[in-house]
Amino acid sequence: MNGNRIGRNDPCPCGSGLKYKKCCLERRPAFEWKPPAGESESDRARVRLKSGADVAAIRKAGHLVIETLRHVEAAVRPGISTDEINTLVHDFTVQRGAIPAPLGYKGFPKSACVSVNDVVLHGVPGRRILVDGDIVNVDITSILSGYYADASMTFFVGDPSPEAERIVRIARESLRVGISMVRPGNTIGDIGWAIQAYAEKEGCSVVREWAGHGVGFAFHEAPSILHHGKRGSGATLVPGMVFTVEPMINLGRPDIRVLEDGWTVVTCDGSLSAQFEQTVLVTGDGVESLTPYDLS
Repeated sequence: MNGNRIGRNDPCPCGSGLKYKKCCLERRPAFEWKPPAGESESDRARVRLKSGADVAAIRKAGHLVIETLRHVEAAVRPGISTDEINTLVHDFTVQRGAIPAPLGYKGFPKSACVSVNDVVLHGVPGRRILVDGDIVNVDITSILSGYYADASMTFFVGDPSPEAERIVRIARESLRVGISMVRPGNTIGDIGWAIQAYAEKEGCSVVREWAGHGVGFAFHEAPSILHHGKRGSGATLVPGMVFTVEPMINLGRPDIRVLEDGWTVVTCDGSLSAQFEQTVLVTGDGVESLTPYDLS
């Protein structure tokens, strides 16, 4: 193994006992899409479709991610620190034979992102103590048998304010609306268009600097899944695509800034921000969440 990448001569992560190059590498279908005229060179990235065996492995990793999030949800309360949440995630993950993907990724120092109140994403766990009325997003990516799955939820800490209830409700519904657009023949732009239309109708804003992404073979793959945009734009969705939908919704303006730690992203106006994320598969006739939880 080279870091978290699977080499051609490494044992295949499916458990067959064969070398990767003689097993699943040869069975992975690939899909090369050409962007419409005028789209950037980065949009020409190779989208690697997942086989049935790949999907089964990602689904298994996804179930672990959801179990971990539920484990955290049961522990979230006033008085817990963000670092204690990180420890819960780390220990739960490794005890089940998996790897927390964020740990060491591009230098990130922790096993989960824990983002409180006006922190949009990439909150670095530390000494901060959660207090009554906070909202906290916990973003978890697990590597199980060489496959990645990624999901997040925003939780209430104690009794939420009306503003907290509102932003969490709108963020959750934004994810549901986005996922509802995932089916063969639709485009990536349809997902972002639906999210933006809904969130802005509700008087909130969509963060534009970060996007969803392909996932499964690696932490971040092609394509990027914008949470805003034009209907009918971008790549056409085809069966076998696996990616995250993870809209970041602000109660105030969309403007954000990165703190001095180089990771933590906050709203410029101090408004609350919430996020929900799932890893989804484009199926033959629709969509399946590989990290399923209720969005109603």
